[in-house]
Amino acid sequence: MSSKKEKPLHSLVAGATAGAIEAFVTYPTEFVKTRSQFGGKKEGPLTIVRNTLKVQGVKGLYSGCSALVVGNSIKAGVRFVSYDYFKSGLADSEGKVSPARSLLAGLGAGVMESIFAVTPSETIKTKLIDDAKRPNPQYRGLVHGTVQIVKQEGIFGIYRGLFPVMMRQGANSAVRFTTYTTLKQAVQSRARPGQSLPTSVTFGIGAIAGLVTVYTTMPLDVIKTRMQSLEARAQYRNSFHCAYRIFTEEGLFRFWTGTTPRLARLVLSGGIVFTIYEKMIILIGGRDV
Repeated sequence: MSSKKEKPLHSLVAGATAGAIEAFVTYPTEFVKTRSQFGGKKEGPLTIVRNTLKVQGVKGLYSGCSALVVGNSIKAGVRFVSYDYFKSGLADSEGKVSPARSLLAGLGAGVMESIFAVTPSETIKTKLIDDAKRPNPQYRGLVHGTVQIVKQEGIFGIYRGLFPVMMRQGANSAVRFTTYTTLKQAVQSRARPGQSLPTSVTFGIGAIAGLVTVYTTMPLDVIKTRMQSLEARAQYRNSFHCAYRIFTEEGLFRFWTGTTPRLARLVLSGGIVFTIYEKMIILIGGRDV
């Protein structure tokens, strides 16, 4: 992010727009990643895509998409507003943020987004994807699925897996923003004062941030998916029990199941989100000079 301060409302609008576009563009990779992390027979990404297209067609790759688009839009808005707020409070007199302080600001942003947006949308999305692979799906879409989940499990049904989501999002935002901010400040230090970075450079820095994020937070993502599946209540007492069972019954490398599709998504996600965010902020004049 820039050392200049973004206005909260504009940061929210730019972040929400970037999040919605990114979620729709990259959703098939999220679908494949989520399907590969469920228990049972292990399937490779290409097998999942082939079987889904054969049975459900292209729309099958977008099962649960609306939940993620809505949730991702809110999530990105909350993430950028929260990060800008924490970052401005931790910046030095010149507006620069050290890697350690950026890590702290990102952690705070991740916790905020997990509570207000990610957990409900991820839980609903995961259950819709899990349900879609059944012979007779019980959910007819986002609204019907949400109503049924709340009716069957109560309001806490859409907050299942809150702890692993908070851990994952906190780690995600901390690693992603720290990597992005550090790389951007390094590149800007070599540029002329006041010069904007080219779109290709912004996209590349965001993509690298996504790459680093994937490998460092993948185990938390797997635990999150398992805790939000339809069978979670019958199989796991809590997140630690879930992690223990995965490790003892399926092995250490199971924690990195779904890395390839998640890597594809977060590399694209990092590039798309940061690029669109920066362009939107400039377009709507949301940055204080």
